This record gives sequence, C-alpha cells and structure tokens, in this order.
Amino acid sequence: MAALDRDSLPEALEPKHVQEILGIGRSQTYELFNKPPFHVVKIGRIYKVSKITFFKWLDGEQGN
Repeated sequence: MAALDRDSLPEALEPKHVQEILGIGRSQTYELFNKPPFHVVKIGRIYKVSKITFFKWLDGEQGN
C-alpha cells in the first residue's frame, strides 16, 4: 500500500488505516483498539476512530 496522505483518508478510520499509518501488525492494531488511548466507536464487530481524534493523539495533542 502506498503512503497514506491525511487528507485522502476517510473521516472515520478503520483498523486497517491505523495499521498502515503506524506500521504495526493486525494483532497489535486490535490490541490498541481494545484498550485505546483515544476514543473508539465499536458497532458490532466494526471499530471506527475519528481521523481528527486519532491524529491529535498521534501528534501528542491529546492525553488520556
């Protein structure tokens, strides 16, 4: 997968997006989503995180 541009990402990121951005494996991604340091929405078996929330956390602008 090519490098991801923040502007091209959807407003609600899925685990596959976070995995690619952080360069981590699938199991590490789901561990992160099960005990997230940012707000995650789980609908059934689907996880979503706001792009703005995720990048604030990644950029160190938001602490939990």
